[in-house]
Amino acid sequence: MRNFNLFKKSQQTVLMFAAILLFSATKLSGQSAPIFTQFVYQGNDAIYKENPLQPDEFYTPILQGCYPDPSITRKGDDFFLVASSFVMVPGVPIFHSTDLVNWRQIGHVLDRPSQLKVETLGISRGVYAPMITYNPHNDYFYMITTQVAADLGNMIVKTKDPFKGWSDPYKLNFDGIDPSIFFDDDGKAYVIHNDAPDEGTELYDGHRVIKIWEYDLEQNQVIAGTDKIIVNGGVDITQNPIWIEAPHIFKKYSRYYLICAEGGTGDWHSEVVFVSDHPKGPYAPADNNPILTQRYLNPNRPNKVDWAGHADLVRGNDDKYYGVFLGIRPNEKNRVNIGRETFILPVDWTGEFPVFENGLVPLKPKLKMPKGVTNRTSEDGFFPNGNFTFADNFDVEKLDYRWIGVRCWREKFIEITPKGLKINPFSVNIKAQEPTSTLFHRQQHSSFEATVTVEYTPTSASELAGIVCYQSEIFHYVFGITYKDRDTYIVLERNERKGNAETGQRVSTLIASQKIDTSQPIKLRVTAEDDNYQFSYSTAGNDRFTNVGGTVSGDILSTNVAGGFTGSLIGLYATSANDIVVP
Repeated sequence: MRNFNLFKKSQQTVLMFAAILLFSATKLSGQSAPIFTQFVYQGNDAIYKENPLQPDEFYTPILQGCYPDPSITRKGDDFFLVASSFVMVPGVPIFHSTDLVNWRQIGHVLDRPSQLKVETLGISRGVYAPMITYNPHNDYFYMITTQVAADLGNMIVKTKDPFKGWSDPYKLNFDGIDPSIFFDDDGKAYVIHNDAPDEGTELYDGHRVIKIWEYDLEQNQVIAGTDKIIVNGGVDITQNPIWIEAPHIFKKYSRYYLICAEGGTGDWHSEVVFVSDHPKGPYAPADNNPILTQRYLNPNRPNKVDWAGHADLVRGNDDKYYGVFLGIRPNEKNRVNIGRETFILPVDWTGEFPVFENGLVPLKPKLKMPKGVTNRTSEDGFFPNGNFTFADNFDVEKLDYRWIGVRCWREKFIEITPKGLKINPFSVNIKAQEPTSTLFHRQQHSSFEATVTVEYTPTSASELAGIVCYQSEIFHYVFGITYKDRDTYIVLERNERKGNAETGQRVSTLIASQKIDTSQPIKLRVTAEDDNYQFSYSTAGNDRFTNVGGTVSGDILSTNVAGGFTGSLIGLYATSANDIVVP
């Protein structure tokens, strides 16, 4: 008994010292953890100033910033829309509307670690091309996608209620990308996806096929041996069409219509349509393909929208069809910093084939609203578009859904405190292809201003906190506060890869550094006018901002330079592994 008491006492002592050490470590970490408040993002694009809305109009894109590869479905009066998220966490943002004009983000489909495994992936890997649809035969919603992560590959989740969360993933037994699911009138289900041609039959670089499988709803799995190629190459294989992908099947006039993206995701992107008398084909292309593209237009047209494609269709409340699709709005130097955005157009399907209305002429920023709809996008709670302001003082327990992590769950590094948002720094910096302690907001305009107040006094050169403008772990700007020789400095660093975006040499360039006083909170600001970015700061109570580093190019924040499929992100950042050296 005595030995047991001694063991128990010893154990209590060890636990007490462990608790003291843990408290000390937490306290020490807290001393150099920044507190962010008063974040304000404000868009200032000329196109919205020059095209004010009339009472019966709304803007497209309906989702500005990096919300690519949209898919849409409907149950009754409720519409649900999803978009790609790559390595953004949580994954697959989901939006709800009752009228196709006014949207609210209701969360993310992949909102817990068991559904999302993207911790070590490059920026354009992870989750892409999600497809959402409702099955009236069993009252389930399905979201099917490709997750290039943790051996998940093609996967599907389901729910009875998109407002209440989704199942864990069911891994699907096929290769390829961009899966979608179709439910026929008889209740049978089919999965369609992009794949490589059969081995030995590839004719050219970019040659792909569309495959279809029968799907077992009880087993949540494709039925082995039922796969069949239904499109080989594209509309006309003699023309070497590339990257037939993003397939969706619709039933109308007792026939089966297959729409796909074709031409790759760049300036030859388009949407095409095929028809068949049976879901498993054979499918014949329409004579009037493509039904949506911007590729034939003057490349120097004003207010250019380009790369249109990757579409999905839904019937609206007015019994008319509408199509959501991705497009890009390059800046004045034709650079794609905002990323691929979600657009919408009415679709004329009074003839045999659907055609996007005005989808083959230069796209306009405004559309007429469906009959009986009131534009409420400027009201609180609805997702904004146009030139809007988003402000967040981080004084509520639950973060706005627009705040995301990259490769990392927000809860792992943030705390909402009475003083504001605390970011507990990881011992890894923003250059790593792994989780970092950075909270991101998408860049949603070519011209914008983002300001945040930070309370922070670093105590070593390895500590830094501030703002990042981030296209990837390789291409980004860091604007932050750090330490040298008992003084605090503000630094601006440019990070890129010279030459080839994938294989060139990584280069970090310190653009500027200045000694600053951090005894009071500091305001940090980044502004952009198309390709011209500026970084500046002000001290507490002072509205005059001091520029750091002059005007710098946004080239490294564009997919033209950095590659990939995402848009630029604005991040609130902290690290205890800073490698920026103050001279």
